[in-house]
Amino acid sequence: MAKENNGGYKYLFKINSPADLRQLKLSELQDVCSEVREYMVDVITKTGGHFGAGLGVIELTVALHYVYNTPHDKIIFDVGHQGYPHKIITGRRDQLPTIRHKGGLSGFLKPSESEYDVFGAGHASTSISAALGIAAARDMMNKDFRVVAIIGDGAMTGGMSYEAMNNCGVQKRDLTVILNDNNISISENVSALSNYFNKLYATATVQKLRENIWELTGRMEQLGDRIRLAASRIEGSVKAFITPGLLFEALGFNYFGPIHGNNVRQLVNTLNSIKDVHGPVLLHVLTQKGKGYGPAENDSYRLHAIGKIDKTTGKSLKAIQLSPVPSYSQVFGEAMTELCRSNPKVVAITAAMTDGTGLDILERKFPDRVFDVGIAEEHGVTFAAGLAKEGMVPVCAIYSTFLQRAFDQVIHDVSIQKLHVVFALDRSGLVGEDGATHHGILDMAYLRPIPNMILAAPKDEQELRDLLFSAIYHYTNGPVAIRYPRGRAAGVKQSVMKYIPLGKGEIVKEGNERMQPQAFPWNCLWLFWVLCQTKIHCNGHLPISMYSILTHTSKSSKFQIGTHSNTHSTNSQSWQAVNTCSSCGVISMVCVIQLVLFDCRK
Repeated sequence: MAKENNGGYKYLFKINSPADLRQLKLSELQDVCSEVREYMVDVITKTGGHFGAGLGVIELTVALHYVYNTPHDKIIFDVGHQGYPHKIITGRRDQLPTIRHKGGLSGFLKPSESEYDVFGAGHASTSISAALGIAAARDMMNKDFRVVAIIGDGAMTGGMSYEAMNNCGVQKRDLTVILNDNNISISENVSALSNYFNKLYATATVQKLRENIWELTGRMEQLGDRIRLAASRIEGSVKAFITPGLLFEALGFNYFGPIHGNNVRQLVNTLNSIKDVHGPVLLHVLTQKGKGYGPAENDSYRLHAIGKIDKTTGKSLKAIQLSPVPSYSQVFGEAMTELCRSNPKVVAITAAMTDGTGLDILERKFPDRVFDVGIAEEHGVTFAAGLAKEGMVPVCAIYSTFLQRAFDQVIHDVSIQKLHVVFALDRSGLVGEDGATHHGILDMAYLRPIPNMILAAPKDEQELRDLLFSAIYHYTNGPVAIRYPRGRAAGVKQSVMKYIPLGKGEIVKEGNERMQPQAFPWNCLWLFWVLCQTKIHCNGHLPISMYSILTHTSKSSKFQIGTHSNTHSTNSQSWQAVNTCSSCGVISMVCVIQLVLFDCRK
């Protein structure tokens, strides 16, 4: 490959948009892919970010932008782990070093960042639903553009994908779904045979022949039905033997594949063949995660997302420090192992996050006690409800941000039935570079109003162990949610797990010093005035004056913050009134502001 200026790249720095890419010859695209891969490896090994998935879809991304007229045609990526090559090609090449940094590029697809990012997503399995909605809007508004959704085989474990595909088959709109499968390998012989049939089925002649046969047999009453059935069985049998496409055909898709997803020429030819096929189309492509970078090819899990690594070896540049302080996820995994060892009814459930939640520790000891349901949080929660119904003690280890997806199941299938399910909410709070889609800051708001739910947060690793023990053995009259942050724990000494009574607070610090006038936070006065004018109206209760609550509780000489319960004040009378209306969801705000004002006014 000939090299020129701009860091030795012949093509890359001439491509500032997909329009520039489309000016190139088909024979030049492989060199473009090589340069995109080299640039991505060079940048991301220095800055960190999602890595393996993007390396695997470079040829697919180049082919899509080469065949489709983006941004007029709409390409919807699922999740965004695979979106880095897309960002490079769509005018953000020079900004790639800023990815997942403050003020820089998002690690996911973000419509406010570029017109080429059609639909934002940080959670999986959304692309087909969004693509169908966009296609429906196109048809209803008499617009003319193509719609393509790219979804990985991991995201296809989510039930939402199949709900969407089922509806695609019902609506029969023109759209293409590309299944990026980086987990299945097939032999060259099967691939060659599959490619032959793909080309055959994609030709306009065969498509027209199918339509004509279907129309003709429709006029032949009972004999026509028999011919249709026989023809469908023959075609289905061939496809089922050659490909795994029978399921997609049953859902109403024209299925093509699998084809090699790292052969850019074959991808371009196939996309050109199928882009005008009417109705929903599914193209199954086989890619290699980490393609073109040896360490990522050999260890796709470790190099799925990286920090700064050595470009040659793939090893971390950060000095490995064996910290004596474990992460909260590690503490959870070890505590679960202890609990499973002593109680055969305890099981763990996770949604494609075995390692991230620390359950890999448990899985190594008790593989039959860990259920990874895939990216299917809704199913995971109701599956846990079924286990609990028969007397098991399921612990659902799900990231805080992902439990949002199972909100209805938590209410309908668990809480209303008062089933004993324990939710371990890893990554609660702010989580860093992944940004808004992954911050676990909403769980308190969406779990507090749920009836029969106990919500707890440990102050250190020993309390995490104690709360887990208490949730399994003592808080057994309904669901329990324990929220804890990402990262290292507090470093306290761990001991035998013990029971923590509900509603019992802990005085962390006592004092009677008053705040100096110059330190008074005057901006709180405006907020205090607003609250004084506010009354909370809740079903079955009289309006409650914020002023009476705040002024009454502020007269106390000292206070305590309950680390194990929802109690935030020593004055039980005033806060009893508030707690009766805690389902309104305002109580969390009141607690925080009351404590601030209490500090200011005492």
